[in-house]
Amino acid sequence: MNLNSELKALEELSSNAKQIQEDMLEEILRSSANTEYLRRFLHGSSDKELFKKNVPVVTYEDVKPYMERVANGEPSDVISGEPITQFFISSGTSGGKQKIYPLNNKYFQKRIFIENLRNSILSKHIKGVEDGKREEVVSIFVPFACSLIDAIKFLEIHWKELCNNIRSGRVSEWITDLGCRDSVSKVLGVPNAELADKIERECGQTSWEGQMSQCIPILEFYSSKLPLVSLNYSASETLFGVNVNPLCKPQDVSYTCVPNTSYFEFFPVDEGNNAQVVDLVDVKLGHLYDPVVTNHFGLYRYRMGDILQVTGFYNKTPQFRFVRRKDTVISVHIEKTTEEDIVNAVNRVTTVLESAGLMLMGFTCKSDMSTFPGHYVFYWELKPKNFDGIVKLDNNVMVKCCCVMEESFNILYRRHRRKYGTIGPLEIRVMQQGTFYSLMEYFISQGAFAHQYKTPLCINSPQGLAILEDRVISQFFSDKSPPR
Repeated sequence: MNLNSELKALEELSSNAKQIQEDMLEEILRSSANTEYLRRFLHGSSDKELFKKNVPVVTYEDVKPYMERVANGEPSDVISGEPITQFFISSGTSGGKQKIYPLNNKYFQKRIFIENLRNSILSKHIKGVEDGKREEVVSIFVPFACSLIDAIKFLEIHWKELCNNIRSGRVSEWITDLGCRDSVSKVLGVPNAELADKIERECGQTSWEGQMSQCIPILEFYSSKLPLVSLNYSASETLFGVNVNPLCKPQDVSYTCVPNTSYFEFFPVDEGNNAQVVDLVDVKLGHLYDPVVTNHFGLYRYRMGDILQVTGFYNKTPQFRFVRRKDTVISVHIEKTTEEDIVNAVNRVTTVLESAGLMLMGFTCKSDMSTFPGHYVFYWELKPKNFDGIVKLDNNVMVKCCCVMEESFNILYRRHRRKYGTIGPLEIRVMQQGTFYSLMEYFISQGAFAHQYKTPLCINSPQGLAILEDRVISQFFSDKSPPR
């Protein structure tokens, strides 16, 4: 497809979302009604209304045994009417456990379509972006923003050694992996003093500001006025949608659902467990939903656990913003602090850190029940905005950070913290620089993929916590209860 045909396809899909979705479900049922999983509910029928009436809305634990059977060698028709060609393994950092999801050729066809579509949208707004690398890098793409931050942080630490390698044309001796050495040696080629000098001039500046959710403030520091673009929203379960306004602020991103990737239903979040799922075109503006996905790959009425809010419509197709993960909360009493609460609190506290010349490079948190009353613990990795590498912590600033975060939490937290004393003072533990890199290495060693990895917002892994605790250099507590 060329640029115009892809954008035309988006107009057609979004204008006919209802019919596209009906056709999608019919196609999936025609192919998979006789799978072992669906046969229990449909008895071989491909009737769409029977599907909605009889097939239950499920979570991963409900379908895990079927996934594992096929992954262990049983026929694809246990779950899918089309051959399963491979399995996708989730990172395990969002919910704490890795999950496996089936894939087949339909997935890759849809993935190519989404990638071409998002590239066409981006090319429409930014000229030359499709040209890739010229004299200078035109764009950098990563699946998760934190991956780019990790790469920049690594470059900050090792740029001098990189320059030496380029200047000499030789790889550092401590890099012992033969495959890595061979690949890098081919890129290095012969000594290149001119390139080494150029990199040295850029990286040797006193501050890297202007050279390059919680990642946004850090990326804005490095990127200066360069656009930060979130092109699409994809999950392990489905390719969901694209951002038709790529130059909007990262905080304002909404994704237009692409109705030919899966069959979508939505579970209303605010209406209790007795709520009924609704079709894609029947969602309401401003309401919160958990997507329920049926696809060609073996998932049927699968509840994703992502909380999305309807922000508008593109033609007849709704647009959503990602709010939080459904199951990512911390609690020490009866309060529930969500992912959105945590991110909002961290965003508020960045202004306090900036006034002290500090940047928050990464964080995670846990509920600490080893004290009475229990309290929240936040692990922070900080970096000075100037480039001397020395983090100077002012007790008043850090205590204020604790208080500002507590003020940002919901009324139930504040009430039980202030009035009843059933929640203890919030604690911030500052860690050595490089700690989150070590945490990433641990999760990768346990099977997570580097390109998928993202720092868990709330951590419950004993081994991961041990890595954090071993690198704590300072602790601070809020010194007053938050207002009501």
